[in-house]
Amino acid sequence: MNYDRLPEHMRDGARLYIEHGIAPGGFMMAVLENNLAEAFGRADYVNTHCMASWVAWLYNDAPSSCWGSPERVAAWIKLFENKS
Repeated sequence: MNYDRLPEHMRDGARLYIEHGIAPGGFMMAVLENNLAEAFGRADYVNTHCMASWVAWLYNDAPSSCWGSPERVAAWIKLFENKS
């Protein structure tokens, strides 16, 4: 999994979500759930300017089943809860 497209301070959170199903913070959750208005509302300065990088990462690197709607994100997290 390549996290290089993401801002450096967001890579650990993305990795924990993708690889361990750990729910991210509000900004990343909004990005994953495909909630553009909420994502911009919660973004820090860096993430505001990196929104295109987030989209590129989702489409090119992240598993398609882990993002796109609140239901997909919840199912991804639950998948890891069931493995413990």
